[in-house]
Order: sequence, then structure tokens, then C-alpha cells
Amino acid sequence: MKNYYVLLLAFALLSFNMLSAQFSDKKKDFVKYEGLYDFYYDESQDKIYLEVNDLNKEFLYVYSLSSGIGSNDIGLDRGQLGNEQVVFFKKAGNKLLLVQPNLKYRAITDNVLERKSVEQAFAKSVLFGFPIEEEKNGVYIIDITDFLMQDAHGVSERLKRAQQGSYSLDKSKSAFDLDRTKAFPKNVEFDVTMTFKGEPTGNYIRSVTPNASLVTVAEHHSFIELPDDNFEKREFDPRSGSYPFSYYDYATPVESPILKQFITRHRLAKKNPNQEISEAVEPIVYYLDNGTPEPVRSALLEGGRWWNQAFEAIGYKDAFQLIMLPDDADPLDVRYNVIQWVHRSTRGWSYGSSITDPRTGEIIKGHVSLGSLRIRQDFLIAQALMNKPFAERDDNYQPMLDMAIARIRQLSAHEIGHTLGFAHNYAASTTDKSSVMDYPHPQFSLVNGEIDFSKAYETGIGDWDKVTVAYSYQNFSKDDEKKGLNAILDKAKTDGLRYITDQDARPQGSAHVLAHLWDNGTSVSKELDEMLKIRKTAINNFSVDNIQDGTPYSVLEDVFVPLYFFHRYQTEGVAKIIGGLEYNYAVKGDGQQTVAIADRALQQEALKSVLKTLDATEIAIPKDKLSLFPPRAFGTPRTRESINGKTGVSFDALSAVETASDMTLLFLLHPERASRLIQQKAIDGNNLGLEEVINELISTTINNKHKDAYLSEAQTTINFRVLFHIMNLAGHTEVHPQVNAIASQKLKELSFQLAKDSGSNAIYAEMIKRIKEFNEHPELFKVIPSPKIPDGSPIGMGCFH
Repeated sequence: MKNYYVLLLAFALLSFNMLSAQFSDKKKDFVKYEGLYDFYYDESQDKIYLEVNDLNKEFLYVYSLSSGIGSNDIGLDRGQLGNEQVVFFKKAGNKLLLVQPNLKYRAITDNVLERKSVEQAFAKSVLFGFPIEEEKNGVYIIDITDFLMQDAHGVSERLKRAQQGSYSLDKSKSAFDLDRTKAFPKNVEFDVTMTFKGEPTGNYIRSVTPNASLVTVAEHHSFIELPDDNFEKREFDPRSGSYPFSYYDYATPVESPILKQFITRHRLAKKNPNQEISEAVEPIVYYLDNGTPEPVRSALLEGGRWWNQAFEAIGYKDAFQLIMLPDDADPLDVRYNVIQWVHRSTRGWSYGSSITDPRTGEIIKGHVSLGSLRIRQDFLIAQALMNKPFAERDDNYQPMLDMAIARIRQLSAHEIGHTLGFAHNYAASTTDKSSVMDYPHPQFSLVNGEIDFSKAYETGIGDWDKVTVAYSYQNFSKDDEKKGLNAILDKAKTDGLRYITDQDARPQGSAHVLAHLWDNGTSVSKELDEMLKIRKTAINNFSVDNIQDGTPYSVLEDVFVPLYFFHRYQTEGVAKIIGGLEYNYAVKGDGQQTVAIADRALQQEALKSVLKTLDATEIAIPKDKLSLFPPRAFGTPRTRESINGKTGVSFDALSAVETASDMTLLFLLHPERASRLIQQKAIDGNNLGLEEVINELISTTINNKHKDAYLSEAQTTINFRVLFHIMNLAGHTEVHPQVNAIASQKLKELSFQLAKDSGSNAIYAEMIKRIKEFNEHPELFKVIPSPKIPDGSPIGMGCFH
């Protein structure tokens, strides 16, 4: 038996030596790349071998997409970053394991056993196991082909989740792209052309692929040297406008919080710390995709460079720079902070992403993706609002282009801001547009009865942006940092600057009276009134001269859509004030107001303004404009950005009214808002209550009579939507029962009123019938959907980081 084990061991050693010899003999035929990790490419087998000489040494692994699918709805864009992961190679038997430690849970202490106890308490992840091909003097050769050939970015899962079909990787149609596979001293980059084979089931994937059964993209893998230990973490403060980076430290004394939070930021230090103004040791340099065309290129460069104003304000000279990306540079190379101009088949999001060090929150690479169709939407908005721009000549497009370019400048600054570590500030519009991190709606005004475009978008960085840069990047001595940071925030408060971000600004369900998306004005209610006047003026001016000669009238309808829904985002903001709250991200001792119910007068003003959008005289398309919208011409079908209807090929003016009114009612009678109205009335009887809101709503809509038959039908369309949404509150299961009770009582009163007034009124009889059916089976009720509102949010639904 002993001899058997000796023979077995000898055979194993012989086999291993033969394998080693096989690699050593062949590697002379391989292409060698020398960098952070040396690796070899075997063209005959399309394989990559990696040389590992530092076991247990951590590095950063990042996957991304170097070429995408081109559909905003699917969301797989060229240049899209995946997750960054700290990893290391560990030897286990005849393998090297690629291990991802669990950095969410730590013990920052000199006690080795204490650190080990936390490490062993929480799961880690082994990302891959690599058989050892050769080992010599502590240097290991492993075949990493299968690791790089896997769907790390989750393309097949994303297609499945988007209901586009079931796909799997077809390795026979996949291969390494050597043009983008490179090695550098501090990073190595691998690029793989990957083909996914499957059965397409969705129109999104069919619309963007030459053969929807074979979807080819490119996935990119980066191995990156981690930064040194000299980065200084800075404490997160909810008032600062910066993104938090967090972990749990189990070595923390019991009297202190175990959750540690710091901000994400680039590393930045002065060359001459004692000088008031100094250059940076290493400036933050961003690079613009050299595939960006003019005039967009110049606009992006100009807007992005605004950030240097904020760095100058804290004593830096040229600390933020934006230049063109070298022609031979790869946008996914970690050494470059990049702004990419991304193309899709439909308009969609722009977003700013970052690669950060998961140990510290240090931003290693900023990566901005700007949707190329965004500029066309702003052009369209300007085209719709201009008074007969093409009446005299077809080349009068410069005013529209100027406005669109102005927005692109702001968008460049906005998305770069995310990659510098800054969150949205949706309260900035109430403090003189103090931040590029807000979502700005174009600002128009009426001057002598004409729409003025001169102040559509702001230029330059805002006062709040200077606060966030100061908090994140101003230098302090260690002893003065806490005091200095608090001083920055205290001054911002004294200056009247406000900061409220996404969780409190989204339209449905949120309640902050100052933070809204795509709104304007210190008073959103007054601004809505002004917007409705501008909208009416533009609609009255709207004519065939809003398109160029030879353009189908169907395109004129497309131009009209953003004008018709011009008020939509301001309406969202105004509706939020009803049942709204005034609050801050206050901390003990800062003197800020914590929370208060919105003033009754403010809520009543909002209710009065928002109810205008439910009046047919305000919202109906004038009859004399309907001849501009014939059935769609051949070759120009309706799209997701068209007004939908119920009349077949003809333009449906009543469905336009139905869609617009339903938009308002979704916000005004949101279940959470209704419950807040109950609570605020209970706290103080002088506050606005749900019953008052519904009474005003019914008075303004169902009780509103129009002599004109067209306006009467438009109002009836609105009134049915009102009825459905009151029913929704009466039967909703996730509201306070008082909401159900008040809504049910209002339905009862309404039914009685309609019965008294009905006579031979078929509309009233139908309403009574529907109320009766609801009362008999409230559990069966669902709000009948209105025709879907066209896509309109200027950059999709939001930014992603």
C-alpha cells in the first residue's frame, strides 16, 4: 500500500511537470503583455494565461460594457460600468481562487484576532477557481479564459428582466478583442466580443439588432492596482450634498455608532498648502469622448469646465480640467475620467458613474454617459414654443439650437458633478437656481405678449455647488477639519441655501414643499400660473409654420406634444405642496427647522393653481388647431412620444384631455397624500383637510358647466377621471380608513346630487350607475387607465449613479 501512494505521488508530480513543460514550451509562441499582471495570448486557442506572483495581494476588479445594445429601455449602453470589487488570488490545492472579501463588515484595530473574528463571521465570495497551469519559484500561470468569457455584466439576465427573450452566451461566436486588450503598469484591460443566442420575445431588442436571435456586445474586464494608503477619508454629513460611503466597524467602542459613513471624493491636495491659491499636486482631469460632434463638443467642454469656478473658490488653480481624450486612449481605461457621447435608438437617461475604492470611498475614475438624443428634445421644445419660426425661411433653426446647446452645457456640468461625488439638489430652484445638480426646466417669460427665451438655462456653477466642493475638497489640518466643515454648512444655512435630494423630491408619494423635479420658481404655484399663460400663448401661436416646408403634418403633431404637456412637471411640484411638509436634513445643534406642516395658505394657493389644469377651458386643445393634426402620413406612424387615443386613425383631442387630467389627479389624489391630509387636519383643525380638497375638486370639475359643446365634452372627460380617482381612495387598502370614509361619503353625496340634477342627462346617469356598481363591489374596482402619457421627462426618469 505504501508503494502505491509513492507511485501515485510520483505520477502526480510527473503530470504536473509535463503540464508545466507544455506551457513553458509553448509560451514562446504566445504574445506577451507586460503590466500590473503579465499575461500571454495564445492565438491558436484564443486563450489568455495570467501570471500571478503576489498571492493574497488585493487589487480592484471591474467589469463593464465596451459596446452596448443601443436601447434605453433595456439599459445596456456603450461604456456602462459594472460593480467594482476588491479581490485577491489565494492558493488552495491545485487551484488559485479569486476571492472577494466582505468589506461591509470590518474591525479596524491592531488586534489581529479581533479582525479575524469579524472576517470569519460574515461570508466572503469566491468569484472563480483557476487550475494552476505552471508554478516556478512562486510564480503561477493560470488560464483565465473562461473567467473573461463569462457574462460578468449580466447581459442575458438584463434581457430576460426586460422581457426581451431568453439568451445564453454562445462561445463559438465569441472571441477576445486584442485592439482593446492592453497592459499598463497599474492596470490591465481585457476586452471580449460576446454573442448571446436566444429567442427574442420583445420589440426593444428587435428594434436595435440586425438579427435579434444573435445579440453581439463587448464586455470589458479591468484589473487595477489599488491606491496607496495615503487617502484621507472625510466624514459624511447628510447636509453636505455628497454621496455617503459606509461600512460597519465592529471594533468601535460601545458608546459610539458602529456604522461609519464617509463621503466619496477624488484625491486632491495643494502643491503649496500654505498658499492661499495653489495648483494641485495632481489635478482632477476629465476627458471628452473624441467622437462627440460639434457644436455639442464645445458645449460639453464649456459646461464641464464650470466646475473649476468652485475649485478656485477654495484656493485651487486649475484643479479641475476638461480636455479631449487622446485618439489612442480607451474610454474604459481606469486612468481616464471620461465623458462619453452615447447613442441609443430612443431618447433616454444621461448618468454619471464612478469607480471607487471600496475600502475608502476614493473615486478612482469618473465616467459620464450622455444620451445623444437629449439635445433633440430641447430643440423640439424650443421649436414648439417659438412663434412661426419657419414662416419666412426654413433655415431659421439657430434660436432652437441655441437653447438646446445651453441645456447641454448644464447637463455636462450636472453629470460630471455626480462623478465628483455630489447628489441631486432639487431645492436649488427655490434659491435662485443655486445648483447645477438640480433638474432645470427651461425658463421662459412673456414680454409684450411674446415668449422670451433669453433666460432658458443658467450659465456657470451655482452657490450650492461651491458649498459641496468646499465640503468635499477644501483642505484642513486634522485638528481643524470638523470645525471647518461645520463652518461651511453653517454659512450655507445663513446664506439661505437649501439641500434636498431624490428621496424627498420624486413626485408620487414624497412631500417636501420645496424639492421638485423639472420645476421653476420660488413659488411653484405662481410659476405654474405663469407656465399656463405661456402654454396658452404658444398654443394660440402654433401653426404649420412650426415645421419646415415639405415636412409631413404628422411631424407637426410630434412638435405639438411637448407644448401640450408643457405644464406637466410644474403641476407635479404644485400638487406636492398639498399635504406637504417643510423639513431639513437637520442634525442636533445646527439650528435648522426639523419638520413642519406646510402653511394652509400655501396649500390653498397650490390647490387653486393645480385645479386650473382640470378646467377644460385651460387644458383642451383649441378647436381651430385640430385641423393641423390629420391622420398620420405613410411612413410616420405614432410612437411612444405621441398623444394616444381611442378614435383610431384620427387625432383624439378628448384623449389628450383625459391623459393630461389623469396626470394631475394621480398626484393630487395620491393615497399617501390623502392620508397626510387626514393627519395634518387632526393635528390642527385650521390645516387643509382631505374633505376640503375633494369638495374643491368636485366644485371645479363635475360642477363646472360649459356652454360650448366641445368644452363640455372635454370637461366630461375630465370629470370621469375625477370620479375614478375618488373611487380609488374610497376602496384603497393602504390608506387610513378615514380616507375611505371621506371618499365614500363624497361619492354618496355626489350620487345624490347627480340624481337630483340628472333628468334626461345620460352622463349623470352613467356616473350614478358607476358609483352604484362600485358600492356593490368595491373590491373589484380598478382605476380604468387613461391613454398613456407620452415620454417627456427631458432625460428619461432620472440619473443613475
